[in-house]
Amino acid sequence: MAEVEEEQQLLNSSVDQGGTDEIITEGASVVRGELPQDDAAPPKVDSKVEVLHEKVTKQIIKEGHGQKPSKYATCFVHYRAWAESTQHKFEDTWREQQPLELVIGKEKKEMTGLAIGVNSMKSGERALFHVGWELAYGKEGSFSFPNVPPTADVLYEVELIGFDETGEGKTRGDMTVEERIGTADRRKMDGNALFKEEKLEEAMQQYEMAIAYMGDDFMFQLFGKFRDMALAVKNPCHLNMAACLLKLQRYDEAIAQCSIVLAEEENNVKALFRRGKARSILGQTDAAREDFLKARKLAPQDKAITRELNLIAEHEKAVYKKQKELYKGLFGPRPEPKPKSRNWLIVIWQWLLSLFHMLFRRKMRKDD
Repeated sequence: MAEVEEEQQLLNSSVDQGGTDEIITEGASVVRGELPQDDAAPPKVDSKVEVLHEKVTKQIIKEGHGQKPSKYATCFVHYRAWAESTQHKFEDTWREQQPLELVIGKEKKEMTGLAIGVNSMKSGERALFHVGWELAYGKEGSFSFPNVPPTADVLYEVELIGFDETGEGKTRGDMTVEERIGTADRRKMDGNALFKEEKLEEAMQQYEMAIAYMGDDFMFQLFGKFRDMALAVKNPCHLNMAACLLKLQRYDEAIAQCSIVLAEEENNVKALFRRGKARSILGQTDAAREDFLKARKLAPQDKAITRELNLIAEHEKAVYKKQKELYKGLFGPRPEPKPKSRNWLIVIWQWLLSLFHMLFRRKMRKDD
């Protein structure tokens, strides 16, 4: 296991030159783009409406980059879909954590409108499409899964993760195990190159594409050396995604990516370190310490891990000191009681009474 580097080195380095070609840079799940903030209803979009087809319109939410996919390109997309009339959401690949694989020109009939929309997109682009029922689920709708009413126009929020220009439209299912792993590895290498150029969003799209070739359905079928080969590509992609997300300050997502790796390799030092880093920034001190302690046990000479543990200890010490000062102000020592001022008239009166009492007793004794 390569050593986790010092903080500043991790901020400035790019790709591990070892056999795994794994990014080890640090910054202050399955494939998933950045989750929309509010996914209960279709997003409100103010951008210009573009007519792609008589039954398909488009509004761009986020610009993409590069070329658009051509016919028979294999596209990987995340999308959410609503029946426009009821606002019922019937599909969400972000929540399912599994992107859709769509071959332009070979899509299912109910995906015709969606395919027209995807064909107009660039990698990384996010857009809202309005698709008429004729190019969606038709006059009959769908009463199984997904549940779509008859003659329902559909709203799609779509993000194009990326695409492969295969020419013949070869899907993942048509590839051999070696082809899928090889394609994923090339995507990972492309992501690493983009990371070196600080193109983090584009790098993540390549890692997402790589992971998409090795979804759960594929991994469940692998055993022995083929599973090891797949994990040797898949896990570094998740870790590299985590490195990008840390730099982009998307800490919850970084934690999710590291947790996926730790589900397969519970003693992965880099996953423990990066998850601990994200948890520490989010203020999840106990969980962060647990990750760092486990990482230090596995890599006791690593200075970066020790530094993070020291930072947590210093932070807790500072918090304790501050709380102590606060409580001291609220519940300080009780003040000493001030001596009461004496009333001299009362004192003189008490003295006179004592004097009369003494004289009276003397007189009584003489009389006896």
